[in-house]
Amino acid sequence: MDWTQAIDGYCERLGPEFWSEPLNAVTNAAFVLAAVVLWRCTFGLGRVLCLILGVIGCGSFLFHTFAQPWAGIADVVPILIYVLVYIYAANRDFWGLSVWPALGLTVLFIPFAAVTAPLFGLLPGLGSTASYAPVPLLIAIYALLLRRRAPETARGLAIGVAILLVSMSARILDGPLCAALPIGTHFLWHLLNAVMLGWMIAVWTRHVLAARQAGR
Repeated sequence: MDWTQAIDGYCERLGPEFWSEPLNAVTNAAFVLAAVVLWRCTFGLGRVLCLILGVIGCGSFLFHTFAQPWAGIADVVPILIYVLVYIYAANRDFWGLSVWPALGLTVLFIPFAAVTAPLFGLLPGLGSTASYAPVPLLIAIYALLLRRRAPETARGLAIGVAILLVSMSARILDGPLCAALPIGTHFLWHLLNAVMLGWMIAVWTRHVLAARQAGR
């Protein structure tokens, strides 16, 4: 595989130059900004998620500037790490599981995604966004199961699902709307994802604080 091969995957990109996707590149600052804002409001695993959130912005910036396969890896790996860390945090703190059961359930996300992503891929128009679809599905499952145990947390997770679905729509529409909107819509995917991932950290933080107060 040629790790330096040019990738032209988004409407905004018109060539192989570094700044060929200026909006897609610059809007990654939203991830870093969300990480900085949430850092002051959270603690523990919340701050770990903030660090990963900042790395997501850096990795995506590399992909939308260099636009090469190695940069694509730098783009997607931090996202996967964020998802896994959040699932672990949810298993531990939403369900009150100890370390090893929480880790065991977290690992199950890999086969869950491996099974569900190809099924989403069968839906017309979803394209590569199908690989992200298992995430809102899992969050929705957690929200449903938590609705009686922790209704406020369940509501927060449901809001996260709604934001992510709108965000995924922006990613999906980038190609189909390209002729009418040359700047594309992928930059909205960045902005909305930054909001959504930051929101999810806030949901976790509020849940843990509420649990601590209830335990006093």
